[in-house]
Amino acid sequence: MKSRVTLGVAIPQTVLQGGFDVPKLRAFLARAEALGFESAWVVEQILGGIRSLEPLTLLTWAAACTERLRLAPAVLLTALRSPVHLAKALSSLDHLSGGRLTVGVGLGGNPKIYPAFGLLAARRAARFAEGLRLMKRLWTEERVTFDGEFFKLQNASMQPKPLQKPHPPLWFGGHHPNALKRAVELGDGFIGAGSVSTAGFLEEIALLRRLLKDAGRDPASLPLGKRVYIAVDEDRARAGRRLAEWFGAFYGKPELAAEVCVWGGPEECVDRLGEIVAAGVGFLMLNPVFDELEHLELFASRIAPKL
Repeated sequence: MKSRVTLGVAIPQTVLQGGFDVPKLRAFLARAEALGFESAWVVEQILGGIRSLEPLTLLTWAAACTERLRLAPAVLLTALRSPVHLAKALSSLDHLSGGRLTVGVGLGGNPKIYPAFGLLAARRAARFAEGLRLMKRLWTEERVTFDGEFFKLQNASMQPKPLQKPHPPLWFGGHHPNALKRAVELGDGFIGAGSVSTAGFLEEIALLRRLLKDAGRDPASLPLGKRVYIAVDEDRARAGRRLAEWFGAFYGKPELAAEVCVWGGPEECVDRLGEIVAAGVGFLMLNPVFDELEHLELFASRIAPKL
């Protein structure tokens, strides 16, 4: 598989009904690796009606099933997690994967869920940023003394440090201008959400580029990517129905599928993806939500060569 843009795929993580087909999931990862995809990604949805595997558990299992694929969440809602526990878990995963971890992080758009985690939504953005700074220090410093608003450590040490130096790349997601500012300040990459349309994403990266310029940061130092929900099917109506069914279960908004997805025959999908690539985006994470193994073959044979 050859392409001018780097392609990753979403690991099948949800089922609408029934149980998880673990052998098929293993086969998906093996085939994605064999076909030459760069990375495999998960999403975080702890609470929700759809059956969805926990992201770090799935990534750790995927690390044992693969040898080359980079592995990543897009995105972990890190403000809902202890940065100390999370730093340890991610460092462990970086070692277990042989240094193949990329860490996608985001604040999330639903403050109502915070009480379920024993937290208040107030000051959540500050908690998010502080937690990331603490994780970076735990990953890179032998001893950490930290006197923050939310977290306090005194001469604490965490071992092992991540295998990747100085730490696994941090890719930010988000939509609000303040979230984009945090990506410029703290991020090693930016990943656009699958629930955002192409037009909305292009507006986000235009603002990102202005913020990079204002900060005096080289735009090349913040690579850009996007999750794209996609269905390759000549029967557009059938694909649209299946996408809407999944969006209804995962997002509670079946109508959102028509706003944000790419679907149709291979040529139509290539044209729609080309709109994103033409804006200077170097990475696409292709996310089928049904017939995932079949889609892998179509991505490799009909989509990648045309990008």
